[in-house]
Amino acid sequence: MARKAARKNPRRSDAGADTGTASAAEIARFTALADEWWDADGKFRPLHAINPTRIAFVRDRVAGRLGRDPLGQDPLGGLDVLDIGCGGGLLSEPMCRLGARVTGIDAGQENVRAATAHARQVGLDIEYRCVLPEALAREGRSFDVVLNMEVVEHVPDVGAFLAACCRLVKPGGVMVAATLNRTLKALALAKFGAEYVLGWLPRGTHDWRRFVRPSELAKALHRHGVEVVELEGMTYSPLSGAWSLGGDLDVNYLVFAVKEE
Repeated sequence: MARKAARKNPRRSDAGADTGTASAAEIARFTALADEWWDADGKFRPLHAINPTRIAFVRDRVAGRLGRDPLGQDPLGGLDVLDIGCGGGLLSEPMCRLGARVTGIDAGQENVRAATAHARQVGLDIEYRCVLPEALAREGRSFDVVLNMEVVEHVPDVGAFLAACCRLVKPGGVMVAATLNRTLKALALAKFGAEYVLGWLPRGTHDWRRFVRPSELAKALHRHGVEVVELEGMTYSPLSGAWSLGGDLDVNYLVFAVKEE
């Protein structure tokens, strides 16, 4: 179901982004690893492992809301999708292949460079920009679907960040978010377990104090006319090595939210 590229070279603009709602330390942390985004066995291995579950959740919920067959051809066809904190494009590219017109933004110029190069290599037409959501909102841009995946836990001011993100959702559009719950279980598994015991992530990747409870996220979105309609947990099975959806929200969780028309 690969989307035919309108042109071979992905679009890229902006020389850089000020720190705004982003953290300079977090930008530096992830841009230092920019050349490893597409190494499925490298530093971003956990994202590669979790990606099929994230992609299916976005595809199924968005297509279902529109009355489309999620397994049909181009289930996201005709939709404008924004991938906030796109990194190297691990979600942007699948969204493009599902038929969407994709814009990926990231606060790190080196991440945008890596995403642009990979999209060019595989012939996908994706607009990548080094810009923050508040700057994009000031341009008057808006999207049918805004993806906010594994970003919330890395920003210093969640309220200001989500306010900017909500402005980017069209009336009647949706936001899909994924983040980590601020629980002792998440501290044990997502912080100490993943970083210090299993070595899945570089040490210091997460600050548990920045994890966001589902109720806090829902309240912040509600302030800006975006209502959570579904919460799903994501859990890892050490036996199968696979991620799956379920009712356990204690560590990783996904949010599907709709903006009032």
